[in-house]
Amino acid sequence: MDDVLFEVKNDVGIVTLNRPKALNALNTSMVVKIKPKLKEYESLVRMVIIQGAGGKAFCAGGDVKSITENGPGAKSLEIGKNFFRYEYSMDSIIGKSKIPYVSLIDGITMGGGVGISVHGKYRVATERTLFAMPETAIGLFCDVGASHVLSRMDKHLGVMLGLTGCRLKGSDVAKAGIATHYVHSSKIDGLRAKLIEDVRDPGTVLAENTDDLDAVEFTMAPFVEKIDSIFSHERVEAIVDALRTDGSEWAQGMLKMLSEVSPTGLKITRKEILKGKNLSLDECLLMEHRLAYRSVEAKYSTDFYEGVRALLIDKDRNPKWCPASLEEVKDDIIDKYFEPLSNDEELQLS
Repeated sequence: MDDVLFEVKNDVGIVTLNRPKALNALNTSMVVKIKPKLKEYESLVRMVIIQGAGGKAFCAGGDVKSITENGPGAKSLEIGKNFFRYEYSMDSIIGKSKIPYVSLIDGITMGGGVGISVHGKYRVATERTLFAMPETAIGLFCDVGASHVLSRMDKHLGVMLGLTGCRLKGSDVAKAGIATHYVHSSKIDGLRAKLIEDVRDPGTVLAENTDDLDAVEFTMAPFVEKIDSIFSHERVEAIVDALRTDGSEWAQGMLKMLSEVSPTGLKITRKEILKGKNLSLDECLLMEHRLAYRSVEAKYSTDFYEGVRALLIDKDRNPKWCPASLEEVKDDIIDKYFEPLSNDEELQLS
């Protein structure tokens, strides 16, 4: 079975992520196929629609188990380098697309699934959409251009989402600005058909066939001002202190999430979001590629391998982070993650 399907209907390129049993998680085989196809479509079709097969997930992320399963070493570094280069290059192409790119994010949309959708012009969520950037839970950092996206979200909501891995559901995904439109999942097939049949601008077609978001409540609204105040701190330790001072049930929930994820991942994520606010998408992807390289290289921390083991392989949900606390994670080590790579290892974006 092909892991990604391509077809053209009425001058519309349709990309279907086709690994439903794996929740359409992206692997190297898929990104190697998708990247050149998107370039080809720019001069071949008037619009691209991307969707996930199976009805449960749009795309649950990247297939990180295939990167870490051999443990730290040259083989994992080679596999990781190849995957991240293709994935980030693909995300760059989406962000610079000269034709409309419509993502039907009906179902689970996390990690790499965010990267392959959020940089396009239109993202349609449904009540089944479940968004998260949960990378700190596997000892990584928010990648696939997340430093560009999360840094531009209002009220420091992106900082909170990136650090905690907190999930957004349904219309909240659109209210937060991750999706541009919202419709009930029962209407997705009809919406796709209209986008293919109607040669007008897809923005017009989407506006006519999706719900009015002004009439929908944002369930995070009661906490937005707290998020803005607490997650504006530039140091993760200060965010933790502010949550402890707040002491509310909401703050306790945030603290619990932060206590379970990688301290190194938290500090890298906070710094990349700070930097990302002043960078282009391509500059963010270049930065994130350096971070990914060093995470897979595991010279400073093996948290990526330990996180994938604990959450995705052994599933004991008991990672042994090293360093184990925020206080033990030194700023000079975090700085090393952001340093340029050698010329032949740097991400090349056209």
